[in-house]
Amino acid sequence: MNNSQLYKGSLTTVILKLLEENGRMYGYEMTQKVKELTANEVTINEGALYPALHKLEADGLLTVEVVPAGNRMRKYYSITPKGQTETVNRLAELEEFMKHMQLLLHPKVSLG
Repeated sequence: MNNSQLYKGSLTTVILKLLEENGRMYGYEMTQKVKELTANEVTINEGALYPALHKLEADGLLTVEVVPAGNRMRKYYSITPKGQTETVNRLAELEEFMKHMQLLLHPKVSLG
């Protein structure tokens, strides 16, 4: 994702959510979907994406299917049941984090 540490910290959650919503996807397709959803404001670079995908696969959260695509092979990633559970947990954590950040950045005025 772009250089922000905030985005880098949420890359795996973004990947899991994309796969939850879109079914199986290949890496380049994920990068394009993120660009589309954010009006080109957020980009995922391959140097961050593929290590994250490999870790999610190693953790049992994704499966990989290799399919011929023209003259080459394309890896499609899909979310596992364990990955679906992890997605729910990570999204809940992220929502809680965003709620706390809103409270910190925009505290309500106390009428004390």
